[in-house]
Amino acid sequence: MRIISVTPLDKRRSKVVTDEDLTFALYRGEIRTYNIEEGRELTGEAYREILEGVLFKRAKERTLYLLKSRDRTELEIRRKLKDGCYPQEAIDYAVEFLKRYRFVDDQNYGRNYIRTYGGRKSRRQLEFELKGKGLGREEIDLLMEECQISEEEQIYRFLKKKGYQKDKTEPKERAKLAAALARKGFSYDAICSVMEREPDSGF
Repeated sequence: MRIISVTPLDKRRSKVVTDEDLTFALYRGEIRTYNIEEGRELTGEAYREILEGVLFKRAKERTLYLLKSRDRTELEIRRKLKDGCYPQEAIDYAVEFLKRYRFVDDQNYGRNYIRTYGGRKSRRQLEFELKGKGLGREEIDLLMEECQISEEEQIYRFLKKKGYQKDKTEPKERAKLAAALARKGFSYDAICSVMEREPDSGF
């Protein structure tokens, strides 16, 4: 394969792109060590040496660093590594390592996410956010069933905090509160059901 470009990423690293659509980042010393130059041929053997000798280890270390601050899903890890100019093989290697030692567990991540935010976010909003983090439809449904999110209880707490009273709140304010709840992803039926309850009926 031929190297078609070597461009600086920062003061220490450069991005290397080949004519086979491979992209990876190396430090300046590594660029010199492996004779990386625009227009020069890069043999399969040399690329394998870079991949296994440098990029696999670096990708693994990068993922462990990312997980120090907070848990992440597999998709989030893959996106971060791709943004860091790691080739697909290095990304796969690092993710498999994380999964092998259960450093990444999407199901457990989803369960914790719902338990953390389920008290103030609608089911629809949680589903949307988890889908964006890479969880599948069936997986999300199972987790929602397991964690038992009560939208009506969330709506009730929101209305109580806002001072809503069925027989005293003005129609204009009532409509404003309903619209706010709808923007949060709560269903119209659930909003109306709670709004029609007697004051302080609770749950």
